[in-house]
Amino acid sequence: MTATAIPEPIVSPLLEGLATSGIRHGYFTRTGGVSDGIYRGLNTGTGSNDDPDKVRENRSRVAKWMGVDTDSLLSAHQVHSPDVVVVREPFTGPRPKVDALVTDRPGIAVGASSADCGPILFADPEARVVGAAHAGWKGALTGVLENTIEAMISLGARRESIRASLGPSISSANYEVGPEFVERFIDQDRDNAAYFTMAANAGHSMFDLNTYTVDRLRKAGVQADALFLCTYADDALFYSYRRSTHRQEPDYGRHISAIVLEEN
Repeated sequence: MTATAIPEPIVSPLLEGLATSGIRHGYFTRTGGVSDGIYRGLNTGTGSNDDPDKVRENRSRVAKWMGVDTDSLLSAHQVHSPDVVVVREPFTGPRPKVDALVTDRPGIAVGASSADCGPILFADPEARVVGAAHAGWKGALTGVLENTIEAMISLGARRESIRASLGPSISSANYEVGPEFVERFIDQDRDNAAYFTMAANAGHSMFDLNTYTVDRLRKAGVQADALFLCTYADDALFYSYRRSTHRQEPDYGRHISAIVLEEN
């Protein structure tokens, strides 16, 4: 492994100002890691087939940047669900099978793993409650965003004080879907047709996951924005499940996006 390095993540303009409130966050990319081959860079995916020692080193580097112990950098066993759990200490057993984590405890960094799906970081700087959600199309459609907000409110957050920012995820330019996908969205809400445009392939559409996510967050009553950085389009900076599939690669790396209440 290379000498210890600390990666430099992307930060959100909406959340960046909260650093003065003791809230630290980052959307980590491929840079600053020790993995190689198809996982080149900062692969933090414990579910990947990468060398586990390299994944642990990568996660250790992320934890160091976040200012926490490695065991206090938490990410769930994500299953594309609408489910959320409140966490207040490091996991002592199997990771929960959910897609969002919320905490009000300083020193616990909650994270979302992604490689095209949307990582959303949440913060209420007044109530000092933070959260991280993984929202692909299924999680967003079935309510993981709204459920994360409700979990934060259960810890004392106020809806109007919550800020939520969507990190790097696949853009509409590279997210082609079939007609059954479109039907599922329109069956839930006819207005969802606005998030689809015609694809070059007959009968297919391009889906705007980024705008759909931000709009759902704003409809839920929180301040929201997105970085609008496409994971598929930038091989040097991001992992992408869909890009790896198109290249017929056997696996792919994962990023982590994390947020923490810093300890005094």
